[in-house]
Amino acid sequence: MLKRLAEIWNSLRRHGWRSPEALLLLFGAAGSLSFATWMSLLNNFAVERAAFTGAEMGILQSLREVPGFLAFTAVFVLLVLREQTFAILALALLGLGTALTGFLPSFFGLICTTMIMSIGFHYYEALQQSLALQWVGKDRAPIVLGRVLAAASAAALLGYGLIWAAFDVIGMDYLPVYLIGGGLTVGAAVFAWFAYPRFPGKVEQHKKLIFRRRYWLYYALVFVSGARRQIFMVFAGFMMVEKFGYSVGDLTLLFLINNAANIWFAPLVGKLIVRWGERKALTFEYLGLIVVFTTYAFVENATLAAALYVVDHLFFAMAIAIKTYFQKISDPRDIAPTAAVSFTISHIAAVVLPAVLGLLWLVNPAAVFLTGTGFAVCSLILSQMIPPRPEPGNETLLARPAPQPAE
Repeated sequence: MLKRLAEIWNSLRRHGWRSPEALLLLFGAAGSLSFATWMSLLNNFAVERAAFTGAEMGILQSLREVPGFLAFTAVFVLLVLREQTFAILALALLGLGTALTGFLPSFFGLICTTMIMSIGFHYYEALQQSLALQWVGKDRAPIVLGRVLAAASAAALLGYGLIWAAFDVIGMDYLPVYLIGGGLTVGAAVFAWFAYPRFPGKVEQHKKLIFRRRYWLYYALVFVSGARRQIFMVFAGFMMVEKFGYSVGDLTLLFLINNAANIWFAPLVGKLIVRWGERKALTFEYLGLIVVFTTYAFVENATLAAALYVVDHLFFAMAIAIKTYFQKISDPRDIAPTAAVSFTISHIAAVVLPAVLGLLWLVNPAAVFLTGTGFAVCSLILSQMIPPRPEPGNETLLARPAPQPAE
């Protein structure tokens, strides 16, 4: 882990702290800190203070994904705001929503603060992905994205450590913890606004919605990945609280393990993608997730459930390969609008699934995780369509090779 952090530090020294790569690392760390605070406390806060069951949690999580479904509207905001400026404002909104959460411990209060947080989070995520693919070349993108994910994990690790200490050592309440976690993110956004120059993109981006037929495999991978991820995000942690009785401290320690492992694993994933290619990396991820979700469905041991949670979290780092696959096949002018559209696609199922599966959870929790197995199988099948060397004109194994110019 220390070696991976040293790699990030050396990269900052080489490129300077006011470089685009440094700003991406700041974005990753600040956004992760706020979202980690919100996510780690949500299940216990909802159950203990707002008397949530699986049904209310499913409704809340479905509503949380509505801004993600509407992420395509970022394209229209970019008509009046620079992409970097918009990203900073979205980051500040994410922090504000998190900071306000502890003030409203009720069903409708959680809906209000969750929507504020979610609007900021989803715009910020889409814009961060777009800026990373624009600012970093194709040869270094997997490595840089891995480092950004490692920085995000390091920030989350710090946040979880402070949350664990706040609850289990100091005995703090939810309100000040939410305020600190969200406030630090707002502070980072203010720092990014004043400390960094506005970096120009290498190519002028289209300011309209882009939906191209030749990107169909990317869209499909994003859709299925988004649906599968929702099952993990919503129900894996909820199972820990409801079925195994995990406390805030227990869950926070589990999140600490997740992010400590990810600091080491995420940069390795970037290097593996460079070495293996996107197809092999995604195949490895989806085979592992099939095993994980199937085991989730029948697990009766709290320690095994915790181990599955850590492994599941690590596998999601491999999703970097979906982003780098798109970077390789795309027109550079399509990156910003397609990043927004892809977030909408990934949230089509996410808007519906949590509420539907929340009702299914009341009847048969195992069926919820077996649904995740089904999505992992679909992802595995789709990933086999990625060619060894994806590029424009060679987007899938079904694509006809582009005609070669006559000599």
